[in-house]
Formats: sequence, structure tokens, C-alpha cells
Amino acid sequence: MPQYPVIDKVKTGKQLKQLIKNKGYTIKDIQQYLSLSCIQTIYRWFDGINIPSVDNLYALSVLLQVPIDRLIIGNKEEDSRYTLMKCLNNRQKRIWTYFLYMNENAVS
Repeated sequence: MPQYPVIDKVKTGKQLKQLIKNKGYTIKDIQQYLSLSCIQTIYRWFDGINIPSVDNLYALSVLLQVPIDRLIIGNKEEDSRYTLMKCLNNRQKRIWTYFLYMNENAVS
């Protein structure tokens, strides 16, 4: 029987922090964008204490221009972003890897 999927709060927090940093947003920017009353909420996400609500995940995915599943890290064995790699030839893998690199390091 497959393992029950759960969200890894710590890894998800690190992912959120990195994506926000890569896009050049500050914690204050995120607080204002999401209309959060307390900046500590975001720090709790980053520390893996809590995770954003579905509404906030959706809003962050729009702001950061990434799919919601890119914001969430679970306990599944492999990252779905790289599942495609198994089906590609070497040239396609290089192009896909380059695309992922450019997407993660894009300057807004």
C-alpha cells in the first residue's frame, strides 16, 4: 500500500522562503500582498511551524508565477517536476534542465 501523502512543513517553508527571495520580494511585501495582520505568520511558514492556507498558497503562486504544487513539498519519493526527465532523451533533458534553471533564477 502506498504511503499516505503529507506536506513536509519544514521543506515547504524553505521552498517558500527561497522562491520569495529569488523573486526579490521582502517579508513586508508578502504581508501587504496577502493582507496579513502579523508578519510573524510568514516567519512561522518559513520555520515550518505552519503552512499557508489554500487561499494564500493560490495567491502566492500567482505572485511568484509558479504552480501551487511548486510551493508545496511533500513526503512523496520524487519531485513531480523531474518525473518528466525519465521520458526525455539527453538533448531534451539538457533543454529542460536549462529551462528549470532559468525559471528558478529569473529576475523580475
